[in-house]
Amino acid sequence: MSDENRTEKNDGKDETVVLEKSSETLDEGNELDTASDTSADDAVPPADDAVTDTGTGGVPRALAGALVAVAVVLAAVVGWLAYGKSQDNAAEAARTDAVQAAEEQAVAVLAYSYDKVDEQVAAAAEGLTGDFREEYLNLMNNVIAPGAKEKSISVQAVVQSSSIVSADADHAVTMLFVNTISTNSEYPEAVSSASRVRVELENENGRWLVSRLAPI
Repeated sequence: MSDENRTEKNDGKDETVVLEKSSETLDEGNELDTASDTSADDAVPPADDAVTDTGTGGVPRALAGALVAVAVVLAAVVGWLAYGKSQDNAAEAARTDAVQAAEEQAVAVLAYSYDKVDEQVAAAAEGLTGDFREEYLNLMNNVIAPGAKEKSISVQAVVQSSSIVSADADHAVTMLFVNTISTNSEYPEAVSSASRVRVELENENGRWLVSRLAPI
């Protein structure tokens, strides 16, 4: 075999060796790239695992829980303030309504006219509570009314001033300064007198009724 042919054959082997080495180099490069990709995937967690313990809209559950707790506390405070305000309003309304009822009922109980006493007693009794109503009717029907008719007695009553002693939504105590003017057939000239009267009232179904009336 000539040197030229030997050289050609050697050249073919060399090319084959070079191609094989190049292929091996590419395979090693691919393996390195694959390994790099795998390492990169292991280094960066999935998007779902990157943010943990979150609520709606990416808000951490701990923060969301704190916000809910604050909202509950605020709602409780607002409710308590509203309840306190309603109680204050009820007490204020009681002070006004109870004093007005005390003035009207005191006049109805203390004033009468001999010619209308029966009707006046029945009307006044409507503004009184159970026990006090029975006491009032017993006194007026058995003592006062018969004497008024016999001696033509008439009594006028005027509340000069009034004040509240205590009041809540169901019970009130008032103080009244009352002037009374009396006339009768034996002494036609009017006789005037002044007195302080303590009036206690109970709220029954939205209406203030007198439970006790006594001079002091």
